[in-house]
Amino acid sequence: MSFLQRCVFSRILQQVSGARGQRVATGPVPVSTQLAAWRGHATAGAGSGEKSSVPCVHERTFIAVKPDGVQRRLIGQIIHRFERRGFKLVALKLLQVSKGLLSQHYCQLTKKPFYPELVGYMTSGPVVAMVWEGPDIIKTSRMMVGPTNPAEAQSGTIRADFSFHVSRNVVHASDSAEGAQREIKLWFDKQDLLDWDSIDQSVTSEL
Repeated sequence: MSFLQRCVFSRILQQVSGARGQRVATGPVPVSTQLAAWRGHATAGAGSGEKSSVPCVHERTFIAVKPDGVQRRLIGQIIHRFERRGFKLVALKLLQVSKGLLSQHYCQLTKKPFYPELVGYMTSGPVVAMVWEGPDIIKTSRMMVGPTNPAEAQSGTIRADFSFHVSRNVVHASDSAEGAQREIKLWFDKQDLLDWDSIDQSVTSEL
């Protein structure tokens, strides 16, 4: 054990012993005692029931790589961003979207003059549909994707990095909890959604 490590362990031992009203020996401290003090210091509060006051809300959201993103082979890079952020993939499929599905997905836009062009765009090639899970993922994913118009997106967002026109903005992300629930049910059957334990969950999301 290095001199610096011995100093750190001795300091921890002094703090622990001092808190109990005990005198601390000034001589060399046995390694076994140092380790015991270190473990006690590292786990202090672990059994006290104390938890972070920051809320950790786990949600699911719907993400879709649009035909232009698929054609440009951006699927892997988009998935990588969500994985790197620590979110968990619970559903994934590649499909050719029907006009009927789009009319339900874009039900609020069917009367808009640009709707026929939107349908033509979304049926021009395959779409990758996904469901991701994680703490506050709906809000976070919208920030990661960026505004609908890529010209307004900040550098580092998916749309700013991969798109330059609002008519070809690469990816879709649910805009609310209600929207996410509706879109997930629309694009996926219940049995398509997998509940599985991510081994890094305690590191990336649990508080």
